[in-house]
Amino acid sequence: MPERIPTPAEIKRWRQYLADERAEAAVYRDLARRRDGEEKAILLALAEAEGRHEQHWFGLLGEHAGTPRRASARNRLLGLLARRFGSVFVLALAQRSESRSPYATDVDATEAMAADESIHEEVVRGLATRGRNRLAGSFRAAVFGANDGLVSNLSLVMGMAATGVGSQVVLFSGIAGLLAGALSMGAGEYVSVRSQRELLDASAPTQVTLTAAPSLDLKNNELVLVYLARGMSREAAEHRAAERLGQFSCDCDPSLSLRPDTFEKADDHETLGTAWGAASSSFCFFASGAVVPIIPFLFGMTGIGALALSCTLVGLVLLGTGGVVGLLSGASPMWRGLRQLAIGLGAAATTYLLGLAFGSVVG
Repeated sequence: MPERIPTPAEIKRWRQYLADERAEAAVYRDLARRRDGEEKAILLALAEAEGRHEQHWFGLLGEHAGTPRRASARNRLLGLLARRFGSVFVLALAQRSESRSPYATDVDATEAMAADESIHEEVVRGLATRGRNRLAGSFRAAVFGANDGLVSNLSLVMGMAATGVGSQVVLFSGIAGLLAGALSMGAGEYVSVRSQRELLDASAPTQVTLTAAPSLDLKNNELVLVYLARGMSREAAEHRAAERLGQFSCDCDPSLSLRPDTFEKADDHETLGTAWGAASSSFCFFASGAVVPIIPFLFGMTGIGALALSCTLVGLVLLGTGGVVGLLSGASPMWRGLRQLAIGLGAAATTYLLGLAFGSVVG
């Protein structure tokens, strides 16, 4: 049979796939240059897999491959970020890119290629999770602080303006709200993180069993109670206690083998962030968010024009912060941004209506 000649639409699609595979492989290689050890090996393996996909499309195209096409805008952005930063944001974007692979429904892609892309998403998710964990404590405080500052101070400004008070009163109310809220957020985050850390520290097992074991009463072995309380089965607890008392020296059961009580300590910084880091992030980001609604009043604007500009500025920032959270979580930045926008402006509108009602009653 004569070889089938691909249609112009197929050639165009295959060439785009080829360009995107080359771009994705380059992204993983660029990320690998900033890593070492196991992470570096994983990223290079991903680049190698993308190279195999590239060869598939190159083989289908043959003489129709032509000059290399530009990768999609998303992959070009990924490449730029990978070369400049190599951060968790790039991995989060790469995770989303892998999740949107068209190979599962494209008849010209092999089942193995579609399976590869699904697995790649999980691999990148695992790599991105490490970075997300490092950001979890302070980043949570920063995002929460910024959004709280934006929404609460916009609501305060809208509510005060709706009562009919002068623009100077609205401005001073906004400044007071900024300072009070930032200090409250900073103090609250410090106490919250510090308290959570203290609770975790109080729950962490100690190594007292190593020093107390030689002096224990062999007939009333309370060491078993320690291991039972830690969640071991009775068999495992009795075996571990016997190890501590020197009754076993063999590796009788690998799952109960003789070894110190090494409890892997979670990286507190990754899990919670530091108390001072969370407090300072909350203070700074709340203040940076809370200043946005009062910018028009700081420049002397008054009336509906000032309120409209406040809402516009706050809306843009809410879209941005929601988009960043969406990127980091591997979700749609647009929908996360719109959700933040709807919540923030909805709260401000409600406060404005309450201010109108309050102003009418008092007036």
